[in-house]
Amino acid sequence: MIVKSIKRLTTAALLLAALGGCSSTAPEAETAAKQPDNVATEASGIFTNPLFPNGADPWLEYWDGNYYLTTTTWTSQLVMRKSPTLAGLADATPVNVWSSTDPERCCNFWAFEFHRLKGPNGFRWYMMYTAGQDGTLDHQHLNVLESVGDDPMGPYQYKGALMPDVWNIDGNYLEHNGKLYVIYSQWRGDTQLNIIAEMENPWSLKADQPHTVLTTPELDWEISGRKVTEGAEILQRNGRTFMTYSASFCNTPDYKLGLLELVGDDPMNRDHWTKYPEPVFSRTETVFGPGHNGFFTSPDGKEDWLVYHGNDSVEHGCSATRSLRAQKFTWNEDGTPQFGEPLTPGVEVAPPGGENGPLVTRVQGQRYQLVNATSELCLDISSDPQDNRAVQRQCAGTNGQWVLDSTTDGFVRLANREDSKFLEVSACSTADNARVQSAAWRNNYCQQWQVAPGIDGNVTITNRYSGKPLAVAGCSASANQAVLQQNTDSACNQWQLRPVGEVALMSQQSGKAITADEDNVVQRAFNYLDEQTWVFQPTDTGYLRLKVEAESAQCLGVVNNQVVPGANVDMVSCDNKTAQWRLAPVEGGGMMLFNRYTRLPLGLTDCGLAEQTNIAQQPDLATRCQVFHLREPK
Repeated sequence: MIVKSIKRLTTAALLLAALGGCSSTAPEAETAAKQPDNVATEASGIFTNPLFPNGADPWLEYWDGNYYLTTTTWTSQLVMRKSPTLAGLADATPVNVWSSTDPERCCNFWAFEFHRLKGPNGFRWYMMYTAGQDGTLDHQHLNVLESVGDDPMGPYQYKGALMPDVWNIDGNYLEHNGKLYVIYSQWRGDTQLNIIAEMENPWSLKADQPHTVLTTPELDWEISGRKVTEGAEILQRNGRTFMTYSASFCNTPDYKLGLLELVGDDPMNRDHWTKYPEPVFSRTETVFGPGHNGFFTSPDGKEDWLVYHGNDSVEHGCSATRSLRAQKFTWNEDGTPQFGEPLTPGVEVAPPGGENGPLVTRVQGQRYQLVNATSELCLDISSDPQDNRAVQRQCAGTNGQWVLDSTTDGFVRLANREDSKFLEVSACSTADNARVQSAAWRNNYCQQWQVAPGIDGNVTITNRYSGKPLAVAGCSASANQAVLQQNTDSACNQWQLRPVGEVALMSQQSGKAITADEDNVVQRAFNYLDEQTWVFQPTDTGYLRLKVEAESAQCLGVVNNQVVPGANVDMVSCDNKTAQWRLAPVEGGGMMLFNRYTRLPLGLTDCGLAEQTNIAQQPDLATRCQVFHLREPK
């Protein structure tokens, strides 16, 4: 599987390489510009709408150097996509960050929104979503998850339902004057309303407090098909608070956006809101039913953007035909938003400002040490503050800690957690022994790398633009020796991927964590359990041992050293020959774990979402049921 993936990546690199050229004037770059397979060093980021099909009810955030996106799934899976570019979301791997089999909240997932709010444990991401019972839409209600740390990808823990016994959907937060509110939608008779209530915390309402109706469908443009106002979204600027909402039935082409403004100081007082008499975003001759939107700000903080769903045909409605779209909007002289009209499909759109860099940002994700197989020293940046060159240093403290951040097309950015910059080949050089350094992010191929299987359990790290791997100069074992790009097959270009600290192993299929239960290794919803945090201990051949406690003599291994697919894994003696594993990065992010002895990967036994699903070694089929995402359970 891995070899096939590498071939796919190489092919993708060659195709993309035909799109542009390096802007450097260095002699090496000028030479490279003559080589067709090394041409592309910068992607434009230009995209066209729709970004991808089946993208209803989108919510998008730009945070710490990446876009994060959720859309309605109608399943029991809460799927998130991640990309350093907006255009990259079209091909980003959909990762299930949470799922449930509880019949009260398992099914028909709609309209996810995730907001960074200050909760009891500091800033966390709170995921509000609509779900109900299996086989019915009658029990839909809002539920809330809380992230473990500051990574929008989780892990997440279930916190509760706002109103579990009342039909309610499309939840959104409002922060105003130090108070937190939720705005939700609810049917009352034949009318769907938007309603506001004050919250005790991000997952529960204040007890015995009133709920205030904010929107009632009463205008002609609010009642096409059915009397509907839903999908409230908050937009704040220069001390003013606006609320967009979606009006008319989503099964008609006349689904559209309306606007309210908070003109008083009490969001719970309906008289302190003003409804604008006309819609602010409506159908065109090419886009139908545009609505259920979200907002985000460009990476440079200078542009405001709208994300929404729409249909390409007047005959489409509330189904999977609704596709994801994004466009910039402006502001009128009177301080109100000017959304314009939906962009025609196929029209090229420039990326959000600042997206292509330069950008210094702290990328979220699991931290790794990249340990040279020859020297046992870590890839790092020089300790001299005036020198940003790559070197090998002692693996201590925060030195040499990197996030392997997927570009969505088979490569990674290597983001240094200490200086919040990215590893690149200086001046886009293709020469042997070219300088490697850290620099602000620029969307070019000189800052992108392919991590591929090497010798034993190690990996090679090859620059996307030059096609040459990282190696220690002169195969030196000395600290502070330069790390360069070199066209060599020596052991100097072999590196061990060594996860830092305690790690949660989250299934890409289920969003659940590998858990060492009393009698077995299974998947369970993440719940801060000691049995769900793993420590990776290195061997001298690049392979790793997995323990739940650093001092334990028990490691993850195959029961009875069985070599057949389907054999169970459990905690076995660390001396067992099946107690060593290789991390293999996969296209689009995530890892497969291959056993050193059997050469088979870990996976979910039945590829399901259920609690207590068994973890076993499986045939190498490269399915999402065999892909795991390493997360920091902090």
